[in-house]
Amino acid sequence: MSRIWFVVWAIIVVQVAAWAFAPDPKAPQAPASDGPGYGSSEKYSVDARVSQRADAIAALERPYGARCTDDGRKQFIGGLNEYYYQRQNQMERYPETFGKPGADYIARQWSTGEDQRIDRLTQEAYAQGYLKLSDLNNVARKMVEAVVRNERVIAKACAG
Repeated sequence: MSRIWFVVWAIIVVQVAAWAFAPDPKAPQAPASDGPGYGSSEKYSVDARVSQRADAIAALERPYGARCTDDGRKQFIGGLNEYYYQRQNQMERYPETFGKPGADYIARQWSTGEDQRIDRLTQEAYAQGYLKLSDLNNVARKMVEAVVRNERVIAKACAG
C-alpha cells in the first residue's frame, strides 16, 4: 500500500514541478493588419463615444457648488470616471486587437474638438481643486494623469 502512495506522491510532485518551471506562454502579438483598425461592431462604439462625451460635458458643466454636495460630486466624478475609463481602455485595446491601424484609428476617434474641450475643462477642475486623481479608478486615472500633467492645483475647492 505504501508503494501506491509513493507513486501517487511522485506523480503529483512531477506535475507541480512541470507546472512551476514551465516557460511562460508567449503573449499574443498584435496582428499585422492593413484592415480598417476596428471590428464589425464599431458602429455601437461610435454611438457610445458620443454618449460618453455628452455625459462628461454635462458633468463638467455642473455648477461649481453642486460639485461639493454628496450627490452632485458623485455625478461629477462618475461622468468623468466613465469617460476617461472608456477612452483609456480603448486606447489600449484597439492597438492590441487591430495593430497599428487600430492605434491610428482610435487615436483619431478620441481627438475631436469635444475631447479637447473635456480635457481643458478637466484641467481647470483639477487646478481649482474639484478633482483629485484619487477620485478616479485606476484605468481612468492613467488618462487623467496625462491630461493634468502640467497643471498645478491653485485652489482647494469644497473646503469646509
